[in-house]
Amino acid sequence: MEQKSIRNFCIIAHIDHGKSTLADRFLEITETIDKRHLQEQTLDSMELEKEKGITIKLKAVRMAYKGYQMNLIDTPGHVDFSYEVSRSLAACEGAILVVDATQGIQAQTVSNVYKALESNLVIIPVINKIDLSAADVERTENDLVGTFGFKKESIFKVSAKTGEGIAMLLEEVINRVPAPSGNKEAAPRGLIFDSFYDEYLGVIAMIKVTDGEFREYTGGKGKKIHFLATGVSTKPEEIGYFKPERIKEGHLSTGEVGYIATGLKAITVVKVGDTVSLEGVETAPLPGYKEVKPFVFVSIYPIENDKFPQLREALQKLSLSDSALMFEPENNSALGFGFRCGFLGLLHADIIQERLEREYDLRLISTTPSVEYHVELTNGTTLEVRAPSEMPDRSRILRILEPRINLTIVSPSTYVGEVIKLCEERRGENTKMEYPSEKTVYFSYVLPLAELVYNFFDDLKRVSSGFASLDYEFRDYAPVDAVKMDILVHNSIVDPLSHIVLRSKAHDVGKSLLKKLKEIIPKQQFTVSLQAALGGKIIAREDIPAFRKNVLAKMSGGHRERKDKLLDIQKKGKERMKRIGKVEIPQEAFRQILQTK
Repeated sequence: MEQKSIRNFCIIAHIDHGKSTLADRFLEITETIDKRHLQEQTLDSMELEKEKGITIKLKAVRMAYKGYQMNLIDTPGHVDFSYEVSRSLAACEGAILVVDATQGIQAQTVSNVYKALESNLVIIPVINKIDLSAADVERTENDLVGTFGFKKESIFKVSAKTGEGIAMLLEEVINRVPAPSGNKEAAPRGLIFDSFYDEYLGVIAMIKVTDGEFREYTGGKGKKIHFLATGVSTKPEEIGYFKPERIKEGHLSTGEVGYIATGLKAITVVKVGDTVSLEGVETAPLPGYKEVKPFVFVSIYPIENDKFPQLREALQKLSLSDSALMFEPENNSALGFGFRCGFLGLLHADIIQERLEREYDLRLISTTPSVEYHVELTNGTTLEVRAPSEMPDRSRILRILEPRINLTIVSPSTYVGEVIKLCEERRGENTKMEYPSEKTVYFSYVLPLAELVYNFFDDLKRVSSGFASLDYEFRDYAPVDAVKMDILVHNSIVDPLSHIVLRSKAHDVGKSLLKKLKEIIPKQQFTVSLQAALGGKIIAREDIPAFRKNVLAKMSGGHRERKDKLLDIQKKGKERMKRIGKVEIPQEAFRQILQTK
């Protein structure tokens, strides 16, 4: 295919604005997939994606239309998967911005536009769902003009469901999105924007070829490919593109998007954002995209301890296509061997855990989510603390810094008071408040990340009747009066239940947790104390009463002294058990308490 006839573009939008449905219509109009095999959300091939109705992984597909090669990348819309959008933009020259006519501009819409502008992409604004009775096309159009400066005549109005306006939109992509730049005669270079693992072909790298051409290594002839970041070279086993299944073609030329099957079994060798070239050829690395740093940390353990190797292998395979997933092994006296995992948000954490359980047949237990604190010590050093168990002794701590984010909220003006109240309760600092239209308001807040982790998204949806949306990015670290709260069961500290909390909220959090524990931990033959402690100071307590065996049940009558003697023996026995007894907390109890966010 001639370079001038190639168009690389992606679809970006807020969650549930119709990206995947629009991709379906493109596949239908270009006859990329036979109409008999077309189904709703064709590119959302993962079971979880269809169940939840969201896109989790970016998908690349090549379409042929009127003599043009059109490489489409469908992207996720939830804020937790925004790094997937950044990777898609790096492989494109244009982007279709989809906005729901019934919902208007949302927080992720704003974020995606700025990402596309930073990547110097041509943006084609599209208003979707114009066929619905609740659609307010004129208001949405005015919002797009007022917020981003688009011209009215450049905004397309379509219905991805019925297909209205889709053919004209494809023509616009051909006319407005430029052909990829690059030198066909230069040394081959390609940007790796995604990767995954295949049992037979090893690591498969999804690439956009920026210069030159890559060819398969066949019949003992050909050149090895070389990864600049890791310094590894290998024979390309297979080269092709997605339609959306893999189609073997044998070569990829300048500007094309496709894949290279490396044959490598070592998962860590191929890195997303790396540059692939040829062995022995000196070339400069391509500017990738910034490395994503996890925000939320959760420990994951297999319920069957012998499944630890399978969990490690599963995490390695998932991390290959998910550059935001970070994990490191850890050991816990109560839960055994597991991994401390880093995620971009709670949805990201939930999706990964569900994929581990479904795709790799694992039964898992996860700890309470936490964020990364910076702890400055009295000796002048700084520790990065990602779990309560890593918190040093209080006598060594000079101060604790917590991560903060820049939070953007888009809400109908009806809910202004409730949104402000929620943000203030969560220690938010308002930096900006705008009314782009009469019915819409934009909020900018500086918010501690820990507050976002603990059900902020659910609370925002509750106070706004589901209409508000949010987007966030890391800001800085700021001092906080936080402490490590230990949970003691029968005077023994249970590490998985420890929390890092605000000192002012420690009592309430501890009391709530102890009440839940009291319901879950089974009764013993002796009274079991449950305590929340800050250092050596107990701040909350609950007791689980002992089983009471009726030692007088077999006595029919008898002297009072005999009864008192039996009761006294029972009392002394319980006191002895209380002194030497140990409480074994069943893993099912851990599962219940740790799943209660």
